[in-house]
Amino acid sequence: MSEVKRRTAGRPAGSGKATGGHSQSLVRGLNLLERLSTSPGGLALSELAEQADLAPSTTHRLLQALQGQGFVAQDSELGVWKIDVKTFRIGNSFLEARDFVATSRPFLRRLTALTGETANLGIRDGGTVVFLAQSESSQMMRMITALGSRAPLHASGIGKALMAWLPDDELERILDEQGLTRVTDNTLNTPETLRAGLAEIRRQGFACDREEHAIGLHCAAACLHDEHGIPLAAISVSGPVARIPETRLLELGALVRETAAEITTRLGGRVPVHSSTTDS
Repeated sequence: MSEVKRRTAGRPAGSGKATGGHSQSLVRGLNLLERLSTSPGGLALSELAEQADLAPSTTHRLLQALQGQGFVAQDSELGVWKIDVKTFRIGNSFLEARDFVATSRPFLRRLTALTGETANLGIRDGGTVVFLAQSESSQMMRMITALGSRAPLHASGIGKALMAWLPDDELERILDEQGLTRVTDNTLNTPETLRAGLAEIRRQGFACDREEHAIGLHCAAACLHDEHGIPLAAISVSGPVARIPETRLLELGALVRETAAEITTRLGGRVPVHSSTTDS
């Protein structure tokens, strides 16, 4: 028997293809998890199959495998598939591994204690904000955002705070790919108005959301930076317009800016020095 034959003797027929098939199934399963993670309300089998460009039968087989491991679950009443507890635990382990989340938590609680309003922390994921941590207001009327939920970059305080400090080429790429969908009548939905708004954010060191994401809601946000001055995350204070009129919104902006600078320093980062020449 030749050397090649001796090495393959006893191996199940098609085992090489099986390895590739297993890898393909893993990639497809992870793709399904990623799509479900962006749809908190869940997705029907047909919707998920279409988004993943898979046959419904293949999608169902993968979902059953993921369900067996506790990664997804099917809502028996609505018939949609959702993220389950094991995926949530893995996501939490990611958050705990990122020091800026743990470092920011006491500062968020301090902001809520000082202002009486909800404080949030979020990061950029492509053209959206993902909310990772929150200190909730005790007020009866308050702003609440589900952790893991998303908001458009251009139509949220945290999103604009992050956009303001992005490199020009990255900002232009986001504008080209995402566009500027109008969320409310106050949303900055043209490149000219958005760029002017981002220039103002750099000048004052904080962003304001004046009912741009939700009518009746005001928000002040500021960016956390890494050691290179690149946006790492952003924090915000949000509440109803009735409690946060324009004058108080600017006061909260200054407070959030100072708090963001404290967190940035604690993380070993640096706040970029604004240069007026870049906005002229």
